[in-house]
Amino acid sequence: MATLLASSNPVVKFIKHGSIVKQIIIGLIAGIALAAISSESAQRTALLGELFVTALKSVAPVLVLFLVMAAIANHRQGAQSRMGRVLILYLAGTFSAAVVAVIASFLFPSTIQLQVTEGVLNPPRSVDEVLLGLLLSIVDNPVKAIFNANYMAILAWAVTLGIGLRNAGESTKLVIQDISNAVTYLVKLIIRFAPVGVFGIVASTIATTGFSVLNEYAHLLMVLIGCMLLIAFIVNPIIVFSQIRRNPYPLVLTCLRESGITAFSHEVQPRISRLTWRWRKNWD
Repeated sequence: MATLLASSNPVVKFIKHGSIVKQIIIGLIAGIALAAISSESAQRTALLGELFVTALKSVAPVLVLFLVMAAIANHRQGAQSRMGRVLILYLAGTFSAAVVAVIASFLFPSTIQLQVTEGVLNPPRSVDEVLLGLLLSIVDNPVKAIFNANYMAILAWAVTLGIGLRNAGESTKLVIQDISNAVTYLVKLIIRFAPVGVFGIVASTIATTGFSVLNEYAHLLMVLIGCMLLIAFIVNPIIVFSQIRRNPYPLVLTCLRESGITAFSHEVQPRISRLTWRWRKNWD
């Protein structure tokens, strides 16, 4: 009976299946309100933010390892994957995003108060030292790489193990895929706690630094959103048009609907679908 009541409770439904964007906004407002009411209580919520950030940072390396390894191991030999072209487009998109970010950082400089850690920095003295450090990081111990979130080594081990597992039995490949799905489920579970983490981060940050930090974060957020929109609706369509030589926006909107939008809110998906249909009707 209790389970039935819990499943029919609109609050429980909203927490379990509601829009994550709305929940994050609620956590943001609640954090600001708590910091305004009681600074001492707000500082105690810092643990919630630290737990969320630490959990997300801890599971991300494992997710990358098994996702890449499972994708390569389960690739059918002889199938046309066109990964070379995909990698080139990925590098072009990443480089374009970096250029947009650098330009935006100079046009709209942002200042954020960060916690300063004591320590002596030893910057590299030459390009050779940078390249040597990069090579050494790639061949790092896999356990140590996961522990330190060394993604260069994680990708190198994932690709190598994935290629080695191509000739493994189907049961072994199925186990790798099942582990990948399990880690993905764990990431989704952690993401559901994002509102609680945002609540703790916002409340403790405002209680420590004051409300002036909101202006800095709002400025940074606007710059980030502006860069994301510029990449999504201008840069990416240009890259797509260079490959398909036709109106790129139906494909771009479909990708946003299937990957970008649904990662945060399923409620926006029908609107993107209607917008995509209109683009196809008017331009194709």
